[in-house]
Amino acid sequence: MNYEIVTLKEKIVVGISARTNNLSPDMGAVIGGLWNRFYNEGIYASIPEKTNGKALGIYTDFAEDEKADYTAMVACETSAEPQGEEFAEYCVRRIPAGRYARFVIHGDMVQAVASAWQEIWQMDLPRTFQCDFEEYQDDCMDQAEIHIYIGLI
Repeated sequence: MNYEIVTLKEKIVVGISARTNNLSPDMGAVIGGLWNRFYNEGIYASIPEKTNGKALGIYTDFAEDEKADYTAMVACETSAEPQGEEFAEYCVRRIPAGRYARFVIHGDMVQAVASAWQEIWQMDLPRTFQCDFEEYQDDCMDQAEIHIYIGLI
């Protein structure tokens, strides 16, 4: 699986999150539930100062062991942290600046991403295990373009 090494600036992201792990029988439901809430409960629409129209699937607080729990977050990039009581339930994070392996995936939004992650977990990358994320370039379910970023040492 091909990738390129890129250097990213820090990103402010705003969204919702939950804890899960790759072996949990409800992992798909947990992550799918985040995506459902993000769009169907108006969370995406309510987030101010978006820098672009892309959605992000972010994975943090994890370990080298793929069986360990991690935080999954569905978010969008913003130019500032939102202020006000109405945003108190949202999760605000910063994707760290640094080097990332960027994989460009095309195909079914769910299946192509799942397949790519299975391959990535098998690769011997010098990972930071700090923050990895998917960046959905469009909302085309069957012919999507998704960029997966893996934090590198």
